[in-house]
Amino acid sequence: MAASTRLCFGSLGLPWALPEPEPSTLYPWRRGPAPGRVRRAWVIPPISVSENHKRLPYPLVQIKSDKQQLGSVIYSIQGPGVDEEPRNVFSIDKFTGRVYLNATLDREKTDRFRLRAFALDLGGSTLEEPTDLEIVVVDQNDNRPVFLQDVFRGRILEGAIPGTFVTRAEATDADDPETDNAALRFSILEQGTPEFFSIDEHTGEIRTVQVGLDREVVAVYNLTLQVADMSGDGLTATASAIISVDDINDNAPEFTKDEFFMEAAEAVAGVDVGRLEVEDRDLPGSPNWVAKFTILEGDPDGQFKIYTDPRTNEGVLSVVKPLDYESREQYELRVSVQNEAPLQAAAPRARRGQTRVSVWVQDINEAPVFPENPLRTGIAEGAPPGTSVATFSARDPDTQQLQRISYSKDYDPEDWLQVDGATGRIQTQRVLSPASPFLKDGWYRAIILALDNAIPPSTATGTLSIEILEVNDHAPALAPPPSGSLCSEPDQGPGLLLGATDEDLPPHGAPFHFQLNPRVPDLGRNWSISQINVSHARLRLRHQVSEGLHRLSLLLQDSGEPPQQREQTLNVTVCRCGTDGTCLPGAAALLAGGVGVSLGALVIVLASTVVLLVLILLAALRTRFRGQSRDKSLLHGLQEDLRDNILNYDEQGGGEEDQDAYDINQLRHPVEPRATSRSLGRPPLRRDAPFSYMPQPHRALPTSPSDIANFISDGLEAADSDPSVPPYDTALIYDYEGDGSVAGTLSSILTSLGDEDQDYDYLRDWGPRFARLADMYGHQ
Repeated sequence: MAASTRLCFGSLGLPWALPEPEPSTLYPWRRGPAPGRVRRAWVIPPISVSENHKRLPYPLVQIKSDKQQLGSVIYSIQGPGVDEEPRNVFSIDKFTGRVYLNATLDREKTDRFRLRAFALDLGGSTLEEPTDLEIVVVDQNDNRPVFLQDVFRGRILEGAIPGTFVTRAEATDADDPETDNAALRFSILEQGTPEFFSIDEHTGEIRTVQVGLDREVVAVYNLTLQVADMSGDGLTATASAIISVDDINDNAPEFTKDEFFMEAAEAVAGVDVGRLEVEDRDLPGSPNWVAKFTILEGDPDGQFKIYTDPRTNEGVLSVVKPLDYESREQYELRVSVQNEAPLQAAAPRARRGQTRVSVWVQDINEAPVFPENPLRTGIAEGAPPGTSVATFSARDPDTQQLQRISYSKDYDPEDWLQVDGATGRIQTQRVLSPASPFLKDGWYRAIILALDNAIPPSTATGTLSIEILEVNDHAPALAPPPSGSLCSEPDQGPGLLLGATDEDLPPHGAPFHFQLNPRVPDLGRNWSISQINVSHARLRLRHQVSEGLHRLSLLLQDSGEPPQQREQTLNVTVCRCGTDGTCLPGAAALLAGGVGVSLGALVIVLASTVVLLVLILLAALRTRFRGQSRDKSLLHGLQEDLRDNILNYDEQGGGEEDQDAYDINQLRHPVEPRATSRSLGRPPLRRDAPFSYMPQPHRALPTSPSDIANFISDGLEAADSDPSVPPYDTALIYDYEGDGSVAGTLSSILTSLGDEDQDYDYLRDWGPRFARLADMYGHQ
């Protein structure tokens, strides 16, 4: 075995024309003598090789094992650069153990390779344990530095002090940062004169180096920057730095003139009069440049205003309140200007920071003016023609000119008004209809014109609003129609609710006042009225009164000024009370009253109908058998019988006590003439007959059967043709039949509910036709 290990590397600094150097021989598996133990394999130091080596293949190293003779050992290597990517960069002679470099290396891609070396015998058995072989790629300065940006931008306020930071330039180098190949240095190649900026060669920070930055002189600076490796002596790269100088308010605005002259027309507002020019060297559009104007004196009433034109920065003088030539012909204004941003303390003061503005007022023909516009007035409704409404006059502001004003109508849709052209006095020329469509909520609107006689003339428009005042010209009335029903018991039922309406509008309507007519004292003793609300009252009974129709006289009064009053008749039907205090219907009233008279009257009507049918039958038999003597005797007997029992009535009474309906004596003595006193004058009206119905005088009774038939036929025809009463063969309902009848009730004919026995024998006295009724209902 060899006694030592030799290392030999090809020198990259030698010319390639020199003979190829012999690679060093390594015995990585050699173990030195060590009494008592076995030494581990030696650690092979890294093998260095320069990147970008062009002379290939290049021998790097030779490895040997001392266990076998030369030629009896097979060597191999594995790892990145051999059988792993990047492949075929390194190779080994398997018999000699020499390792070669086969490709150009790039440290920026791979800076070292770690390989594994193997030694085998010819049979393929392992002679030595695998050992590591590390190859280090040595860097060369083959990469230029690179700026991170092509252009670096920075901003600095004008007037900045030296040392103020502006921006920072940054660069990188792909070479080994541990060598000078990546040691970068920054510098400014060009920046113009004077030199306001410097750059730190190590950090790339750019800062100011002196005072004097003025945006108004130079607004933007362009710098050329350079970076070099090898501590400034190697490869280089360049970039630009653009530095903008930001504006500060170091220049005060100034007027271009000491005095401005303008003219303004009177009686107008919202118009521009003129412009005030200013100069400012600061950045246009910035708060350091925008001007603000102030009127210091000469405008005590605030009639002028100055606003800034954002495009030109000029001050625009405007009239905000109308000027009056007659009051003042000229204005002298003193105006100042300043910026929106405050001026820097070190900035020089403006020479023309104030100016004087002379404004001359131009006289024009002004339109007349209505002192009160719109003019509101009122007039009573229904005002007659010629009623004065108002005097709507105007004044002429041109006091230095003698002018005349005339008046006319511009809008009068109903042609209701008349205007005096010289004075403006307005009056009505007809009565305005309350239904006019041009009355809106009680107001009528007209437009009046006032015209002066200047050249050219001017016109003023005035609005006249006339309120049509409500007049209390209607009295209240009961609503609904004045009638109703009321329970006869004073302490039962809700009473009768009364309501009133009024055609007049408030305040001439409600509240209404209800009152019983004081001229009828009985009303106050039997009736009472209590107010419920502004439009309703309640009528009640003080004492029990007779059932039937009662006519009450009421007084209704409104709340107008002066008040209107109406006397109105109220028809009240007093009825029989039910358990709940309300009026009973017809059938229930009959049951509640025991045996009702109306039912008896109904029975009488039905019986009379039966008699009439019998008479008609008899008349027909008489006509057929007129020649037979037996019939004559029969008719003679019937004639006497009928004459005693059948009476001619034009109306039905309620009972014997109902003397106002008919005379009971006519039932007993039909042929006797009425008393002279009763025959004179108008017959009394029945309570149950219509108001328009007048009883007809009694006719003479028939004396023969043929006369009887004609009498019956004429009576039926008269009843059927009379529209005011039901026909004879119709059941009549009577509300009132009188009190205390001397005749017995007939209710037992229909029902046997009565407890008392009835005697019907007196029916025999009425003739043979009623005798059968007596047999049916009389005592057996």
